[in-house]
Amino acid sequence: MIVLCHYHMKEKLINWLNLLLVADVFLILFAFLWFAIAVIGRSMNLHLGLDIWQQLWEPLFNPALGLFMGGALLSGIISWISKRFPAKG
Repeated sequence: MIVLCHYHMKEKLINWLNLLLVADVFLILFAFLWFAIAVIGRSMNLHLGLDIWQQLWEPLFNPALGLFMGGALLSGIISWISKRFPAKG
């Protein structure tokens, strides 16, 4: 019973982590596209929000990248531990 409970908790944690990572990837892709479009716009003398993007870099996009890297590492470690020490039961 206890092993089964831990298995479900681990699966729930992995599912939430994966959902968070998917949402984070879309935020990172959005940030990259915005940045690329804004830089191209700046080179054409169009103001497409590069200044706003730069203001959001430290409080939003930088932590999103860190969360993505940390979550990917955590997901890999959990997967490695699960394969190395399979649940008995």
